[in-house]
Amino acid sequence: MGLIAIEGMRFYAHHGYFAHENTIGGSYEVDAYIKTDFTKAAKTDELDGTINYSTVFDICEAVMKLRMRLIERIADEILQRTLKEVDGQIEHILIRVSKFNPPVGGEVRRTYVEVSYPE
Repeated sequence: MGLIAIEGMRFYAHHGYFAHENTIGGSYEVDAYIKTDFTKAAKTDELDGTINYSTVFDICEAVMKLRMRLIERIADEILQRTLKEVDGQIEHILIRVSKFNPPVGGEVRRTYVEVSYPE
């Protein structure tokens, strides 16, 4: 068993609960941590024995292009799509979605949520 970490996937997207967030947009970052058995890839040096990082990035990119109000929803959508796309290869997954400069009435660098399976 091993861990695949894909950190710092950056996106500019138009998510937010308030109308101005949907108009202006903002900066987001997605991190994915996936526990899987990549023994075959380690021995054969072939991609079919592991999870393709590009597949995970493509899922994140597709979800970030959608318009959603809450980062909780974004994180869950990425989690569900990843589980479906790489069916049977994931023992544990954690998705973190960060929103930079959230409109909270003061200076905040970022907020983030995490979702995982199994919990």
